[in-house]
Amino acid sequence: MDDDLDPELIRFLREELGHDVPTGREWTFTGPLWIWKGKAADGKPSPMSWHFLTITGDVAAGIRAAAPGRSAAWGSVYVKVTLGGTSWATSVFPSKDVGGYLLPVKAAVRNKEGVGEGDVVTVELSL
Repeated sequence: MDDDLDPELIRFLREELGHDVPTGREWTFTGPLWIWKGKAADGKPSPMSWHFLTITGDVAAGIRAAAPGRSAAWGSVYVKVTLGGTSWATSVFPSKDVGGYLLPVKAAVRNKEGVGEGDVVTVELSL
């Protein structure tokens, strides 16, 4: 266990989740890419959209446990991500709806790796 992780937080999460919480700072996660489409102020569809990967389960719990002291605005957590042969730095954002995090995957990465909405991708994340 990492010395800078709060042992009480780890204990609490272990009891809440019913299993051990990963305490490392590197994870692998697989899931489908999906699109969020915005709406203009008048409620009409906006051309603005973002591609996300929803991170849940043990990986989300591990990020949450390792996040204290590493979070930024809106509870986001700085991460380094690798998808295929492409690596970049970004943030994951907490999602109350899924109890995990949302990882934005920018167009440059999607284009380079040839992935899009609905494709199941595997990413490596680290803090």
